[in-house]
Amino acid sequence: MNGTLKDYSRRELAAQPIGAWTGMAFRLVVGALREQLAVEDLTQPHWWTLNHVAGAPGRWNRAELTERLARWADAGTPFHDVFDDLAARGWLTEEEGTGRMTLTAAGEEGRARAEERNLRVHRQVHEGIDEADFATTIDVLRRMVANMGGDGNLPG
Repeated sequence: MNGTLKDYSRRELAAQPIGAWTGMAFRLVVGALREQLAVEDLTQPHWWTLNHVAGAPGRWNRAELTERLARWADAGTPFHDVFDDLAARGWLTEEEGTGRMTLTAAGEEGRARAEERNLRVHRQVHEGIDEADFATTIDVLRRMVANMGGDGNLPG
């Protein structure tokens, strides 16, 4: 943590601009995640792909997974390049005819390394934050997303 974290009244906190704080949190958290993934020469879309394919081998083809992940990605994310890269590494196979994806043993090893790196960031983000407070924060943010016309449901 940078310096000593001061205490503020609920009134002072409630008057803060949510966009500024969520933006700063996004830049710091996502920056740390991207930095850790880069050590494995991965991007977030690589990570998302590895996780989805590992969680449901043979379920996803390119079109379905692109549609699923586009909600979380920057506009114009080249998912086909990500899929091609993982296949070229020998981490991902696609079933002939259906294009259904499965991770190879090397892909699972790479996914596990990336997961450990992401968990380091996760632990840092959660440091000193009670689980109930974190859950409340997520619930508030998802309600704000819904209030602004977005999908506030958890990915599932």
